[in-house]
Amino acid sequence: MSNAFYQETRLPGGPLVLSHSMPEAQSVALGIFVDIGSRDEVEGQAGMTHALEHMLFKGTQCMDVDQLAEKLDELGGNANAFTSRERTCFHLHVLHEHWQEALAVLTDMVRIPALPEDEWEREREVIYAEMAMVDDTPEEWIMDQHVEALFPEHALGRPVLGTHESLAGITAASLRDYLKKHYSDGNLLIAAAGRIRHDELVAALADYSWPVTGGAKERSQPGAPVQGLQALERDGEQAQMVLSFPGITVTSDERPLAWLANQVLGGGMSSRLFREVREKRGLAYGVGSHLSMLTDTGVWSVTCGSEPERAAECAVVLQQVLDDFADTLKEDEVERAKRQLEVQFRMGLDSVEGQMLYLGGRLDEESLYSPQQWLEQIRAVDVEMVRQWARARLAEGALWSIAAPKGVLASVCEKIGGNRH
Repeated sequence: MSNAFYQETRLPGGPLVLSHSMPEAQSVALGIFVDIGSRDEVEGQAGMTHALEHMLFKGTQCMDVDQLAEKLDELGGNANAFTSRERTCFHLHVLHEHWQEALAVLTDMVRIPALPEDEWEREREVIYAEMAMVDDTPEEWIMDQHVEALFPEHALGRPVLGTHESLAGITAASLRDYLKKHYSDGNLLIAAAGRIRHDELVAALADYSWPVTGGAKERSQPGAPVQGLQALERDGEQAQMVLSFPGITVTSDERPLAWLANQVLGGGMSSRLFREVREKRGLAYGVGSHLSMLTDTGVWSVTCGSEPERAAECAVVLQQVLDDFADTLKEDEVERAKRQLEVQFRMGLDSVEGQMLYLGGRLDEESLYSPQQWLEQIRAVDVEMVRQWARARLAEGALWSIAAPKGVLASVCEKIGGNRH
């Protein structure tokens, strides 16, 4: 399959392969996406997907951990990975003349990792340190608490990193079993962008063998996001606030409406939240909104940090902005948001790595719109459409999570409780 933006091939007995050609680029970005995330872990496996992401950098059956690290450095580009609630990705960004060597290394990491027991014993401690870093970062800590409260008793609510207890029960053998079950042909997508030809990419992958999918993945659907108020006592120089309304799924036709509403609400320096909370009142340094979209649910969230003594005032202003948002949305705000999104989409076309990551979205839907096609849909939206979308979402109610010192927590919660509808 092909269109003007990307080409696509399903390898016989292997993964889906996508490429976006950028002939003038000096580099190539390669990624292997695995359709598996923390929400796919069953009880006792919490953190295993993320642990496996770490461990695939600990050597292959062809190279030990030191040789792999040296090879990645020799390639001279960027080697990285990430784990989310629904996806794992391993990616390399190298000069175009090295892409075949980089592809060989990347595919070996995913197909034939070493997963040595001694390396796992050490890497577990590294992840413990990563957990401590999250605990010391108020914005990340409260978000973990917030998501757990949004989706209680569901895997979506668990931290991607897992817990100390769950990691302690993971062994190198259980990591191998998890890899064998999930890192198989039907769950894999290989994407490339940059100075590369699709036929050459497919030819380079033709001789690789891929594990066969053990069975269809079954994801339990979460209930609707919880509403209410979560009060969290936490000492610190700031009070942290997160509130989330029901959002949209990652394949929703409403994406252009959601992007525009989010951009106006909290997407930049001209957004409602930035102007009202930071510029006019000086209540916060960081404030904004964002969309989190998954296969079967989603949320529209606002995040803010304020000095504890001003947190109650800040919470009231946040609520006022949200209460007034849909009814007072102006045409010039939506037009400005359209221009901002156009800048983001078009400038993204210059990014080799960004376009490779964009192709990974093919795991979510049957075909991908190009950035230019999305811009056409965004331009077709009018202000009343955005008003109606925002009004419907904001009317559904939110979950507020507040983390603040004991002395001010009650007053902040009182303000929110008195203003929530």
